[in-house]
Amino acid sequence: MPAIRGPKSKSKTRRHTRDLDQIHADLSVPKHLQQYKDTKAAEDLPGLGEWYCAECAKWFESASNLEAHERGKPHKRRVRQLREEPYTQKEAEAAVGLGTDNGKRAASAMEVVEEPVAGMEDVKAA
Repeated sequence: MPAIRGPKSKSKTRRHTRDLDQIHADLSVPKHLQQYKDTKAAEDLPGLGEWYCAECAKWFESASNLEAHERGKPHKRRVRQLREEPYTQKEAEAAVGLGTDNGKRAASAMEVVEEPVAGMEDVKAA
């Protein structure tokens, strides 16, 4: 077990790629993906930023590396995860119970029906 260095040491930030909701936005809106690519300098990227896997948000040094990656299990797993639609903020708030409900509520009062319990008739009569 590693030494305790604080909460920041526990998160894996070195290999952290874009989250699924960010990638989903990249795939649905090409402008979103282009804005992300513009933030990276081509000189700093592998293969000068020429080969990019949009589903995994990774750059590769050559076309053969990209093709090998697309045949691999991690890429296929990510594609399967991206098929599912990400949750919206509205759905998250509704799950917690923070929503706007402007509809009328049915005023149904709980009806209490008193049924005689066996052996209690004698107690009431006495």
